[in-house]
Amino acid sequence: MTPQNPLLDFSDTPLFDRIQPEHVSPAINALLTDAQAALDKVTANDFPADWNGISAVLDVATEKLGRAWGAVNHLNAVADTSEMRAAYNAALPVITEFYTRLGADERLYAKYKSIEVSTLNAEQKQAHKNAMRNFLLSGAELVGATKERFAKIQERQAELSQKFSENALDATDAFAYYASESELAGVPADVVETARELAKADSKDGYKITLKMPSYLPIMQFATNSALREILYRAFCTRASDQAPVEFNKFDNSAIIDEILALRLEESKLLGYDNFGEVSVVAKMAKSPAEVVTFLRDLAKRARPFAEKDAADLREFAAKHLSMKDPQPWDFTYIAEKLKEARYSFGEQEVKQYFTAPKVLAGLFKIIETLFEVAIHKDEAPVWKPGVQFFRIERAGILVGQFYLDQPARTGKRAGAWMDDVRARWLRPDTGKLQTPVAHLVCNFADGVGGRPALLSHDDVTTLFHEFGHGLHHLLSQINERDVSGISGVEWDAVELPSQFMENFCWEWDVLKHMTAHVDTGEPLPRALFDKMLAAKNFQSGMQTLRQVEFSLFDMLLHTSHNPSDDVMTLLNEVRAEVAVIKAPPYSRTAHTFSHIFSGGYAAGYYSYKWAEVLSADAYAAFEEAAQAGLPQVDTGRKYRAAILEAGGSRPAMESFKAFRGREPSIDALLRHQGMA
Repeated sequence: MTPQNPLLDFSDTPLFDRIQPEHVSPAINALLTDAQAALDKVTANDFPADWNGISAVLDVATEKLGRAWGAVNHLNAVADTSEMRAAYNAALPVITEFYTRLGADERLYAKYKSIEVSTLNAEQKQAHKNAMRNFLLSGAELVGATKERFAKIQERQAELSQKFSENALDATDAFAYYASESELAGVPADVVETARELAKADSKDGYKITLKMPSYLPIMQFATNSALREILYRAFCTRASDQAPVEFNKFDNSAIIDEILALRLEESKLLGYDNFGEVSVVAKMAKSPAEVVTFLRDLAKRARPFAEKDAADLREFAAKHLSMKDPQPWDFTYIAEKLKEARYSFGEQEVKQYFTAPKVLAGLFKIIETLFEVAIHKDEAPVWKPGVQFFRIERAGILVGQFYLDQPARTGKRAGAWMDDVRARWLRPDTGKLQTPVAHLVCNFADGVGGRPALLSHDDVTTLFHEFGHGLHHLLSQINERDVSGISGVEWDAVELPSQFMENFCWEWDVLKHMTAHVDTGEPLPRALFDKMLAAKNFQSGMQTLRQVEFSLFDMLLHTSHNPSDDVMTLLNEVRAEVAVIKAPPYSRTAHTFSHIFSGGYAAGYYSYKWAEVLSADAYAAFEEAAQAGLPQVDTGRKYRAAILEAGGSRPAMESFKAFRGREPSIDALLRHQGMA
């Protein structure tokens, strides 16, 4: 152990290159002791009920604890080892216990109730309003055995969510299939080369295929061998379930799902609600679970005719051109790629050659710098893996924020893509100095092979823009109150607005032409190829919409009408029967790796993606309208930045939206953008 514990150094960004598993317990224990002392101090009878006074003592202590635990949590997600996992899991119960107790502390609740709200500024009033709501949702008004049970539920849920996440990661990492060269017919050369290198690293013959997206997805898209696709498909959709091979039974999430749902229902009843869906929407734009279900079913009804046509097109093409009279679930991704190639005369692999990761990043930075009047520069900070990049954002030479970018997929890294905060913008009450925000931006893209840069699919590019939208929401905030700065305090069903908004630029020629260069020739994306991409933009948008509705409806019904003693598959099959146009096989267990709702904070909130898509499409329509009117895009960008990004969570999301658009949102732009008007 180093003389100075790196987790206790808050002078700048985390010392990721020095943090070791043995640092976790002593640092967390020391910070918990400090936080407890701060809590005791501010809840003493003689401590004034003053917002700034409480913040200078308690918020300062808990912010340090949060930053240290955030660093540990981040390493657990991006650089998982057995040692770090053990250290994380050992600290998780004490962290959960403290925050559960903090949120339900009746002395602190009474102190907040005694604060004279009229003395607070607008940001503080919103933060105080949120705090009072959160006290209620954290059980601050519970007493005796009920309060003790509520705390036990929180601790057990944290433990189960972590185990769910571990099982999903371990089940994904555990699977490997070593294919022969002939089995990989049709698969792109760069994917084959990567598979060969992975097999060599394992001292194996052949080509290693995994369930990580950069390996799995190209097989499903391009491999002509249906038997190989079936092997991969079955392995993927039975991960962490009772349907996986017997050697993977230790990763089964079935019992964990049932217990999590039972605990959430019990928690809801203790708080006076009928179900967890009702608890979830308290802090969201949607007013009730019923409103969400109505929204989803209405969207499904609008999308269904388009989805049915999408499915019919796939079946007809498969029969006519691929000799598949009865295509199976593992065939449809392959059929879709072939149909897209035939219909639009291009394929994903052709497009990928123009999207090299460095060029895409440069193009992304250019649109951000132009639209939001900032400058992005490389910066220096300790990182957790080679290849992780660090940048700073400035306006007029003044630091606005900084961010890490971790792009490649690797073993020990959680699947998917996400943005997380390292620290928030905050006019610190202890020093009086402005703390600038820092963010993590994490993806899982295929790495470069043979000394060549990584090649991104257009979907990868869209994912990168999406996560940067979240990052900009956090980093460009001009709010000085920590709890409503950046993404903090933003309603969960509005938090995807800035991320989905940024995706639209991936379909703008003036943007794409600056971020493409062929990996071999350096030539930019040809306009003719872009036009084909644009024509194919809404290819199967009906089916894609119904897939998101399926997940969202399942999630909300799971947390409202489902009995936790019943098999979740019964409900999932009912939702599939109502929504899906292509039937999933009986063994499919997508719920068992549905990390968003079982370990990612989206419980009874997955609908947020579609809800916020209405907001983001309508917001982007303002830029389209400005372009048609010949108005400078930077003027619209400035207005959007001020109304949405800079305001953060300092006011209700609807107020921010109306400040930008001058009215409430309409679904029309979303339907038009997705070709379903």
